[in-house]
Amino acid sequence: MPTKTLRIPTGDGQADAFAAFPDGRGRHPGVLMYADAFGIRPVLREMAHELAGHGYYVLVPNYFFRHGPTPVIELPEHIGEDVRPEIIARLMPLIKAHTTEHILRDADAYLSFLTTQPEVSTGPVAVTGYCFGGLLAMHTAVAHPTQVAAIAAFHAPVGAVGPDNLAKLTAQAHLGHAESDITPEALRELNQTLDTAGVDYTSEIYPGTVHGFTMSDTDAFDPSGLQHHWDRLLPLLAHTLTNN
Repeated sequence: MPTKTLRIPTGDGQADAFAAFPDGRGRHPGVLMYADAFGIRPVLREMAHELAGHGYYVLVPNYFFRHGPTPVIELPEHIGEDVRPEIIARLMPLIKAHTTEHILRDADAYLSFLTTQPEVSTGPVAVTGYCFGGLLAMHTAVAHPTQVAAIAAFHAPVGAVGPDNLAKLTAQAHLGHAESDITPEALRELNQTLDTAGVDYTSEIYPGTVHGFTMSDTDAFDPSGLQHHWDRLLPLLAHTLTNN
């Protein structure tokens, strides 16, 4: 599987990034993948490779590039619950500093870069994200209605974009929630906002999961939850992206 290490020009410097795409010549639909807050690491590379194997060019930017290149902070091989609080404490200042202004300005740069890569086909793209990256994916989709045809977010605080922004969503969406992240009542409220706005979406709680369930290098990992994620994500992309 071909891969590239890239640098994306932005208004605040260059963001390092990783891309995976299918073997052989030709162009492929583009997918912008936002990592969880732990950032680019082996498990994200594996997920990008998996998605690329289904015919997509997958771009994974380091959205904390203002604080340094990947790895922005050193991570253990396995992020267990014994070390997670300390890591989160180190990441919180970066998360708080990543304002909506930064998110939107970076999204412009990431999409511009993605759509001009020689391996990427013309036509719409998709965005997907995990944890904090899911929030970034939602902001990106809302801000780029003519470019983004699909958005998928997993164990992500997507409601934080606010109901007014959710009502502007035009991309087809799948929202996969951890059981520990959202109550049934909050899910109904979120889905009602999307229903009222006429959004084409699916939004569901993945049974028995906790926050971070897609990430195999954490104690939160749930193999059935990860498979459920692929079972939702791949049909969404196949349905919405051209030349696939």
